[in-house]
Amino acid sequence: MQTIRLMLALCLLLSSLTINAQLDNIQIQVKAIEQKVIEWRRDIHQNPELSNREERTAAMVASYMRSLGLEVKTGVAKTGVVAILKGDQPGPVVALRADMDALPVTERTDVPFASKVKSTYNDQEVGVMHACGHDAHVAILMGVAEILSGMKKDLKGTVKFIFQPAEEGAPIGEEGGAELMVKEGVLENPKVDVIFGLHVDAQLEVGKVSYRPGGLYAGVADMKITVKGKSSHGASPWSSVDPIVTSAQIINNLQTIVSRNVELTNNAAVVTIGAINGGNRSNIIPEQVEMLGTVRTLSVSDEQMIFERIHQIVTKTAEANNATAIVELPYSSHNPITINDEALLSMMQPSIQKSAGKSNIIISPPKTYAEDFSFFANEIPGLYFFIGGLPKGKDPKTSAPHHTPDFFIDESGFVTGINVMVNLVIDYMEIRQ
Repeated sequence: MQTIRLMLALCLLLSSLTINAQLDNIQIQVKAIEQKVIEWRRDIHQNPELSNREERTAAMVASYMRSLGLEVKTGVAKTGVVAILKGDQPGPVVALRADMDALPVTERTDVPFASKVKSTYNDQEVGVMHACGHDAHVAILMGVAEILSGMKKDLKGTVKFIFQPAEEGAPIGEEGGAELMVKEGVLENPKVDVIFGLHVDAQLEVGKVSYRPGGLYAGVADMKITVKGKSSHGASPWSSVDPIVTSAQIINNLQTIVSRNVELTNNAAVVTIGAINGGNRSNIIPEQVEMLGTVRTLSVSDEQMIFERIHQIVTKTAEANNATAIVELPYSSHNPITINDEALLSMMQPSIQKSAGKSNIIISPPKTYAEDFSFFANEIPGLYFFIGGLPKGKDPKTSAPHHTPDFFIDESGFVTGINVMVNLVIDYMEIRQ
């Protein structure tokens, strides 16, 4: 019996030494590649491209993936790139995803690699900026690909690297993003078992990792409301059916949905009108007003209820004013709720904790932003997490939010993302053996 105990203790010691050696080896490789990842990120940041227009970024990614000896497919969902790394040992297929597109935002930071790029968006000249960190996501995944490629002989499965266009939404009239990638079969040939994704967070301190089981990001649908009335001279409003007054009442009435119909102790929700257009002179009551808005929910039942209430409030308010109203919801896009598979998260939590350090893990509150990673996670188990991009010691309340001209991330946080991604792949493959 004593001999058996000694043997078990020795086995545990050897296993612990092996795991620690593996962790040390990965961390050494991550530090060795850190500067290269930063240089990639700066190059992409200085040359941003809008959704479905990521030709330069895609070419850069594809070229590098080929240099690693990977099987590469381009033109997926217009400008997407998919690269496949087949380990020398059999095992599951793990997908890793990074989004590539920038935003129509004019950069205002003073970094030496700030974007000066101009482009056209909705027929207007705009500045273009990586104001959400997608440049970092691409560079991090390229670094992960290099490290995992160097471990090919020990890799127990296949890795599919998905570089996705148009996460911010395809231009009006076009398809794009994760939804189109899924439609084109990105999760097949070989069939993917699980998918991991990350997002840099400018309000989370570098070195930290946050995630949440279940609903993490809201489902989102945009809407268009058209209110039709009767035009008249502004001096005789009694001759009109005023679509502007009707629209004002509709906007106010819609605010009661979240405040009076959603059980906010369970889930958050948002109903926002972001644009209203009608009329062209001070003394003419127009015939029609158009409004654009967004609806965000964290449960399918809440979404269904809110959609029904919007239709009811809009049409009945218009009717009460002798006007008519048309609700188009969803209008041009509809992203499902981004849900972290709870069984997968439970399985992989130890991997994340050892990669970033247990004290650096934060359970995130749900967020009412949206993320089309949800289209992948609707098909297969998915795990999505955040890495810190806020400089140490800086107050997150004073840090510029995502999607703004002053958006800034601390590049020292990239090593955390690479570490976590590499370990998730290796550990998942080990567990599945």
